[in-house]
Amino acid sequence: MGRYPFKKNLANSAGLVLTLLTLVLSGPDSLNAQETGEEELGAWYMYFGMNRFAERWSLHTEAQWRYYQWNRNFNQLLLRTGINYHISEKAIATLGYAYIDTDPTFEDAPSPDTPFAGNLISENRIFEQFILMNRVSELRFEHRYRLEQRFINYQGENQTRHRARYRLQLTLPLTDTFFINVYDEVFLNLQGEVFDQNRLYAAFGVRITENSSIQIGYLKNHFRNTNFDRLQFALFFNPDLRNIFGKQPLN
Repeated sequence: MGRYPFKKNLANSAGLVLTLLTLVLSGPDSLNAQETGEEELGAWYMYFGMNRFAERWSLHTEAQWRYYQWNRNFNQLLLRTGINYHISEKAIATLGYAYIDTDPTFEDAPSPDTPFAGNLISENRIFEQFILMNRVSELRFEHRYRLEQRFINYQGENQTRHRARYRLQLTLPLTDTFFINVYDEVFLNLQGEVFDQNRLYAAFGVRITENSSIQIGYLKNHFRNTNFDRLQFALFFNPDLRNIFGKQPLN
């Protein structure tokens, strides 16, 4: 034994008390962070398409695979489509539908062979959207306003919720090929607690062709009680199909 066992035991006890006090003061979220996957760096793998088939009309297509960890542990599948009406080159109105399949549990994830086996939440969603675009010098602004009617099945119980979203996006071209894209989007519930979540995003983009690009970025997803860090890998493909459908684009 050392020369000062009492002091050693006192120091150990004090350290234990300080550790417990820190956990209590930091709240329950710090105790449950690992259970929700909050401490993990997850990833979203995404595809977006705007398929222009007429002067005023295009079809939106979208698929997202979201994971609690960057390469595993399924969280959510999102499939979204919609019909776009191009009011002008700077304004687009959309009516659309989305299907979302969610596993909200980080721990005890399903087997990789059956990634959707343990999902507890499925959602059918209708949305209305309006986009306005403008430019200041080389900086491009996009304002996206969206209303959502959400029909959610949670463990056999059906719920209907309504939500409003607003996203401000800025795109800065660096060259003809490379660009920077950032946005902030706030989600507001139209019943119950008003604040739902906020997403802050920054990405580096590469233009592959005139109609396609990729983005690699980082998303900070803030909810009322949790925060998630997500890598994002996105492919954008916007083919002009007007020649195929016999509709010549206007010059």
